[in-house]
Amino acid sequence: MKLFFTGFLLFLSAFFVAEGQKTYASTIQSFQKAYVKTHGVVQKNDKKYFRFFAVDARFKVAANFTRITDTVGFIMKTSGKTPQKYYRYGVAAFKIGDSSFKLIIYQGAELMQTILYKNHLFVPFTDLTSGEESYGAGRYVDLEIDDIVNNKLVLDFNEAYSPYCAYSDEYNCPIPPRENYLTIAITAGEKNFAKKMY
Repeated sequence: MKLFFTGFLLFLSAFFVAEGQKTYASTIQSFQKAYVKTHGVVQKNDKKYFRFFAVDARFKVAANFTRITDTVGFIMKTSGKTPQKYYRYGVAAFKIGDSSFKLIIYQGAELMQTILYKNHLFVPFTDLTSGEESYGAGRYVDLEIDDIVNNKLVLDFNEAYSPYCAYSDEYNCPIPPRENYLTIAITAGEKNFAKKMY
């Protein structure tokens, strides 16, 4: 009886883990569908050319957050000619597998002045898929200040997306600073667009 009960508990545990993973995958797939549907540049039949890596829970990572007091800011390079000022808001330190990584979290000087985006945070990054399986100039993950609780946050690379300049040269997109180059392949989130747009 004891062996049966132990085996049953193991079965339940495996079942709920599998169900949790399925639910998480469904959540990300819904996120991706909404992203495609509401995309501000790619329209109509071209939406069928969006591509995403398979959802992988390993790339939803818990990170330790350290605040940076940056009162000066800096000009982040962009794909266009219009400069964009950002402040370093903090550092996210996390692990993927056995390897440790850090990413700087930024806050846009212009967006800070708006009601809608005053709490918006921005994590641009490049990784070993950049220029190969994903957009060469890097991808972005969005956060809000409220996502940081007790100096902890979740970075979900399954929600990583390409900037608008991946689809049109009319946009002025921030280019991830060298400090946000990751020496790992982030095989999660948006892949290269399957149609050349310009």
